[in-house]
Amino acid sequence: MKILDQNAGMLTNFEVLNLLRSRGATIDPLGSLGVVSASECKVYSFLADSAACNQTRECIGEFLKRCEKFKLSKTELLNIINLRPSSQPLIYPLIRNCDTRLAKNEDEGIDEVQELVDLVKEVLPPPPANNPDNEEEVKTTEIQQEMQDNKMTETN
Repeated sequence: MKILDQNAGMLTNFEVLNLLRSRGATIDPLGSLGVVSASECKVYSFLADSAACNQTRECIGEFLKRCEKFKLSKTELLNIINLRPSSQPLIYPLIRNCDTRLAKNEDEGIDEVQELVDLVKEVLPPPPANNPDNEEEVKTTEIQQEMQDNKMTETN
């Protein structure tokens, strides 16, 4: 293999996972039979339990298109796609000067940070539920959905 252009761009976790899949990586390093290194299998194992395993090119493309109005940098978008923050406190460290760049006006009902969180939840699929690290996020999502359903039922 010949490297044509070093550091040509950044990759999402989804793209790295797809590359490792195409090279034959498995969770068990012995199952790869020398095709990929043990470190690549460890990376594959980590990414297989992250939100990247449920993402598609289409959902990432849609997310990028719908995020244009927030004027985020490529690095900020990459971090959001890779980490899939599901609440406002998780968004703030990913966006430089978030409190000044994203508008919040309670009088007009504008909260761009919450809008971005809602967009993440809507477009980017959640991590797999079988990972104990993600159980709390799955439970929180289920509770939020239940509360939303109850609100809709009460207003009708």
